[in-house]
Amino acid sequence: MSQPIDLYYWPTPNGWKISIALEEMGLPYTTHLINIGAGDQFAPDFLKIAPNNRMPAIVDPDGPDGAPVSVFESGAILNYLSRKTGLFGGTTARDCIAVDEWLMWQMGGLGPMAGQAHHFLKYAPNMDPPNDLPYAKDRYRSETARLYGVLDKQLARNEFVACDDITIADFAIWGWASLWEGQQQTLDDKPNMARWLATMGARKGVQAGRALFAEKRADFNKDSQAQATLFKTK
Repeated sequence: MSQPIDLYYWPTPNGWKISIALEEMGLPYTTHLINIGAGDQFAPDFLKIAPNNRMPAIVDPDGPDGAPVSVFESGAILNYLSRKTGLFGGTTARDCIAVDEWLMWQMGGLGPMAGQAHHFLKYAPNMDPPNDLPYAKDRYRSETARLYGVLDKQLARNEFVACDDITIADFAIWGWASLWEGQQQTLDDKPNMARWLATMGARKGVQAGRALFAEKRADFNKDSQAQATLFKTK
């Protein structure tokens, strides 16, 4: 049995990508909590692993040629784990291309836009002083809606996002998409996305990855110090 992978993690949509992948792939892992509200992401030891001061990150003791390797950035981690196990990367050459496309779509589009929607709709209006910015709220709410429309059309073609088999693209997208209500979105006109969300949410690996230290997930609206750390307001 391989040595456990060290997972540097906090229960956020980006963290869930990797905890879900590890559970679905059946890989043993040890969790190291990186409390982003307390500033753990800026600790020198963590920056050696993740120089962009963002979690998640991993250290695999059984890396290439048996030597340890660290990997940062969630999309890179997903690709690494898929190559390591031969799982969830697509079974045909065309499927593999589609997996890359939709993984990049999440990393370059949905993640940043949904993240900004959360910030300007939920956090910014409750900061001290409040930053209730109608233009920013409308901009990111609308762009997130557009992206979910793209996703719904894709899911009309396939059972899962990239193809008819579940892949790392689904792991990447699900965490953000599962929070659609907080992004002030609707599923009334997105039946395919609604079906996919339910299918994903019923999987034991997804449930276990989502539940990892779920009790640590905090409402930063109630923590001004965490806001200052996360959003550099002081």
